[in-house]
Amino acid sequence: MVNTIENVFGATSTTEEVLSGINLRGKRILVTGVSAGLGVETARSLAAHGAQIVGAARDLNKAKAATEQVRKDAAANGGNFELVELDLTNLKSVRACADGLLEKGEPFDVVIANAGVMATPFGHTADGFETQFGTNHLGHFVLVNRIARLIRAGGRLINLSSAGHRYSNVDLDDPNFERTPYEPFVAYGRSKTANVLFAVAFDKRHRDHDVRAAAVHPGGIRTELGRYAEPGRIEKVIAEINQQLAAQGKGPFQWKTIPQGAATSVWAAVVAPADEIGGRYCENCHVGEIMPDHVNITAISEGVRGYAVDANNAEALWKKSEEIVGESF
Repeated sequence: MVNTIENVFGATSTTEEVLSGINLRGKRILVTGVSAGLGVETARSLAAHGAQIVGAARDLNKAKAATEQVRKDAAANGGNFELVELDLTNLKSVRACADGLLEKGEPFDVVIANAGVMATPFGHTADGFETQFGTNHLGHFVLVNRIARLIRAGGRLINLSSAGHRYSNVDLDDPNFERTPYEPFVAYGRSKTANVLFAVAFDKRHRDHDVRAAAVHPGGIRTELGRYAEPGRIEKVIAEINQQLAAQGKGPFQWKTIPQGAATSVWAAVVAPADEIGGRYCENCHVGEIMPDHVNITAISEGVRGYAVDANNAEALWKKSEEIVGESF
């Protein structure tokens, strides 16, 4: 049975619940970051419903081991899974990956830009960009734009963002922290805001060709993503959130399981109506509301900052990104 309007999904919905009754045979989907966590579950759940998945990862040996179940579920349900090499911290690798996909010429129905890093110590990518902005935004910006013509009419781009976008707007005057003191979560916030703005600008450019784009916040999940954060920092952030939730008479912050975390990605990719999610920020399997900028960042359990979906901000980031990577799209 195909999902009907009565099936309302939310924060605790899993990938299997969201995809119940959905047949993805004949659909081809690219998922980046398939060596751990959300990327693996996103690929697995889609392949288990018959999709042909191309999984991209920096460390192919690690990804091969991590995706054993993906292959089994794909084989059992008429799906398919293959790996391609992609190092988002190096534009040479990004361009080589894009060239390989273009050479193959097989179209995609969905591209899910899932890979990313969080709260890393100050550092730079191979091309000299601040690590988080370079990896989370610029790497995907180049990859997706280079392969955009492979996305079929009716297709979608899904960018993984985060509630962490609330930590900061993008800083187009100083994207690499050359003049600003570096703070890991501020840098993470900038990169996650960039992920939303990229979806907004991409959607505007491609919707006339029936290709839509959206950004997704998966929720708080214990994955490898937090491995760079300084000890105790994430616990401190959660303690602050709980304090503010309690002050509002709300229950404490709840971690999601990995299948719950990947649910919004697959919902936005293949279940939600395109017009509903196009150019929007999604969370807990629905479209997030725009929240006033004056609301305390950690007090909001849901919602997107206005600056992250602002069309002018999105255009300015697009132009700056083209300038930084030396390519026009």
